[in-house]
Amino acid sequence: MDRYIVPQPPQIAVPVLGGGLFPVRRVYCVGRNYAAHAREMGGNPEREPPFFFTKPADALVTGGADTPYPPATENLHHEVELVLAIGTGGADITPAAAPGHVFGYAAGLDLTRRDLQERAKAARQPWDMAKGFDASGPIGTIAPATVIGHKMAGRIGLEVNGQLRQSGDLRDMIWPVPEIIAALSRLVRLAPGDLVFTGTPDGVGPLRRGDVLRGAVDGVGFVETRIGL
Repeated sequence: MDRYIVPQPPQIAVPVLGGGLFPVRRVYCVGRNYAAHAREMGGNPEREPPFFFTKPADALVTGGADTPYPPATENLHHEVELVLAIGTGGADITPAAAPGHVFGYAAGLDLTRRDLQERAKAARQPWDMAKGFDASGPIGTIAPATVIGHKMAGRIGLEVNGQLRQSGDLRDMIWPVPEIIAALSRLVRLAPGDLVFTGTPDGVGPLRRGDVLRGAVDGVGFVETRIGL
């Protein structure tokens, strides 16, 4: 007899370069991790330690599928990001040991209901409905670190309808990959299957229905989606 009293949710997974699927456990995101973006959002990158929020695993959009325009917003924003895929778990990981915990890397998009986020900030409320809504995390294929190495530098950018919107370099991160992993692993025990969106460069802006997005990270790959009509 089936133990589950409602249908069991499917396992969320992301395609891997060369074949196979990466099963997703949790999705963490780093807030304001590029100085110019922190400033455009009204933050002070000189004083802020890293902070984190989450998306549900089933918010991911894979395979270049269309992304529906979400309800309850008139100001949907794009944020292109490098995404880490954790292959070996642990807690209190040191920066020196951190790369050894990374299975691979991908390009991703942290879509944001900016109007909801601004209202939440003003009311000192959580960001969940601004960041963790359905289909808020388009992601490209994960490239194994054994193939591409570990990404500490390289161009990251986003085009919308063929026009460049965001452009930066991974070297511009306030908290680079090893320090992100170290800081996050002091708060939660990381496990195989975790993804970490590492923050976005400046140039974030609004999207309209029908927009075609292409984000890319040099040496990693790309993420593509179209915002639904």
